[in-house]
This record gives sequence, C-alpha cells and structure tokens, in this order.
Amino acid sequence: MDFFKLKQHHSTTTTEIRAGFTTFLTMLYIVPVNAMIMSNTGMPMDALLTATALITIIATILNGLWSNTPVAMSVGMGINAYFTFGLVLGMKMPWQSALGVVFISGMIFVLLSLTPFRVWIIHSIPNDLRRAISAGIGTFIAFIGLKEMGIVVDNPATLVGLGELSDPTTLLGVIGLFVVLILYSLRIKGAFILAILITSLVAWGMDLATLPSALIALPSSIGPIFMQLDILAALKLSLLPVIITFLITDMFDTLGTLAGVGFRAKLFGKEDKKLERTLEADAAATVMGSLLGVSTTTSFIESASGVEEGGRTGLTAVVTGLLFILTLFMLPLFKAIPPNAIYPILVMVGVLMFGELAHINFEDTAILVATFFIVLLMPLTYSITTGLAFGFISYLLIKLIKREFEDINLGISLLAGISLLVFIL
Repeated sequence: MDFFKLKQHHSTTTTEIRAGFTTFLTMLYIVPVNAMIMSNTGMPMDALLTATALITIIATILNGLWSNTPVAMSVGMGINAYFTFGLVLGMKMPWQSALGVVFISGMIFVLLSLTPFRVWIIHSIPNDLRRAISAGIGTFIAFIGLKEMGIVVDNPATLVGLGELSDPTTLLGVIGLFVVLILYSLRIKGAFILAILITSLVAWGMDLATLPSALIALPSSIGPIFMQLDILAALKLSLLPVIITFLITDMFDTLGTLAGVGFRAKLFGKEDKKLERTLEADAAATVMGSLLGVSTTTSFIESASGVEEGGRTGLTAVVTGLLFILTLFMLPLFKAIPPNAIYPILVMVGVLMFGELAHINFEDTAILVATFFIVLLMPLTYSITTGLAFGFISYLLIKLIKREFEDINLGISLLAGISLLVFIL
C-alpha cells in the first residue's frame, strides 16, 4: 500500500478500510435519491439507478488514485434538483439538452482546472457570498422536498399553502422527516439511509408501497440515457447563464466540501498538488457523468465521516468506490422505496446547507441584501440562476452606491455582467 503513502499520512490499511466503509454508509442514500429526483424528467428510473451507481464508483475511485485524498464523489444534491425542476420541468428543456449543458460546464471546469483562472474567479467572490449561495441552494432543494412530499401545495389565494397532513402519503413524508431529524440530531452514522429504510418499512407495513420483489438482481442497462446528451442544443447564447450557474455551483460546492473535509484533517498542504488534483478529478467526473446520463458530479461532504474515522489517503476513497459496486445489484430494493421516504432527505440536506448563514457577516449591507435575494429567490422562482443573478447584481450595485470600490474586482464585475444576461435574454 506504499502507493497511498499510508505511513507518511500516519494511517493504516485497517483504518482506511473502516473509513471507506463509513463514508459508504453515509452516502449510500444518493443512489435512490438521485434516481428518484432525475426520473421526474422522464428519464427511466432503472437506468438512472445504474448510472448513478456507476459514476459514483468511477469518480470516487478515480479521485482516490489520482489525488490520494479520502474524498468520495457522486451526483451533486441541489444541482440535480435544478437540472430536473429548473431546466427540464421549469424551462421545458429536453433532458438530452440539459445533459448537454452539464457536459459543456464540465468541459469548461476541466479547462479551468488546468489554468490559474479557477483560483482567480473563486477568490473574486467574497466568502460570505459563497456561503449565501450554499444556503440558497439549501432552501431551494428543501422547498422542492416539501412540495413533492405534499406538505407545501398550490394555493390560488396565497400561491402556496399547507397540504393535507391527514393524507396517508403526506403523513408518511412527515414521519420520514421526523425520523431523519431525530437520527441526524443523535449523530447516528448512516442516518440518511437508516431514515429511508425505517420510513420504507412503515410504508410497506401500511400498504402505502409495494414490497420489493427481490433483494438483489442484475444491473439494468443504461442504454436509454447513455450518450444521449444533445450538446449542439445547449450551445445557445441564451443558455450561457445556465452553463455559468452549473459551473459556479460545481466549483463552490467542491471547494466548500474540500475546505470542510480537507483542511480540517490537514490533507492539503501548500506544497503538494492534492487540492488541484481533486478539483481535476471532480471536473473530469462531471464530463463522464453527462455521458452516462446524470447531472453534475461533485465532491461529497459525507466524506467527512470517513475522515473522522481516520481516513487520510485515497485508499479510503477507493474502498468507498468499490463498496458502491454492491448498489448495482440492489435495483429491486431501491425501486420499492416510496418517494416520501426519499424527499425528507432532500429537506434535511437543505437544512444542513442553510446552516451556512450562521457564518455570514450581515453588518455589510451589500452582503445582507445579496444574501436576502439569493436565499429568497432561488426557491420562489424555482431557479438557482435567478437567485445568483439578483445576488451578484445587488452586491455590485450597493458597493458602487456606497463607494466601497476596494471590495469590487474584475471577477465580481464580470459575474454581475453575466447575471444581467439572465434578464436580458
């Protein structure tokens, strides 16, 4: 195991295997959750389950071998909801074209990963705005989760209202939400997948869902979605803001995860290339994912669970990736999971992302206003792009009004200018 330099990282094979297994348990939920979300586009659920498992295996093992970091990767939460409910259902875009958008944003990310531009654009955006973006995406996906569960419904008088909680299906979602809140609050490992399992058992016991026909089966073909992306359809000036949104979201999501996971465990030194290589693996995985038929791939914060177990090298990621091979054969079980056992997880992920607001300096008027628009408009307009646009434009406008020119740079000005395209086009 000298390839992973275990001694240099003060780790052992046993520790790395245990850490990899822990990460696997904490992010196992992504396979059924992502497939459930993206199937709303009309893409076949069976193929999505297989594709999600495959990109998780490929991306995680690739990162472990290439960067030697214990960071697992899979289809990003939040951006997959934007792909589904923002682009395909909201903008009426064919899912093939939406995959083309993912491919283009991924290719740009790959190219930027090889240049100083990536670091420049990231440093151009204040930390507080990055946190606001994370919180805004959190409110967006939580709103989607509550809507799909039937807790939030259409109301002609007030636009939205409270759903019928006595409805058995909605009640199941409420139960699932309480279960995941309790398990996560108690810091139980694998809280998400345990919550899905417990809620599913309740649904099967109440005859609200059909029991799985079998526990294991051969993987389904990804033929219906493999290489079905339409790149030419995505090459439109009007879609530039959407491509930029995917690019920025992926970069910030990855860097936020790596900051939380990597720097806490002192994984990224100033002299080594681990951070750069992890970003490169992340970018390459997004491109590969679009070919397989899934949305943007990113580094997962659940990797922190493996780090807490002592994982310090790429061996942890490799073990996690290998364990995900098991999910390829769990199709009957995943298909039997009722939607309202899945969507409470979306709400909980939103809650965790919303927590970034605690670290924002609201004494800065520009940050206060930009954060307000980002967090409020992402869910209300069903668009991450619109929330980002209002945020960047309002930030720049207030800084100009207050003549705080020292806080304005070319990067933030460029992003604000691109944001204007959202409204012009």
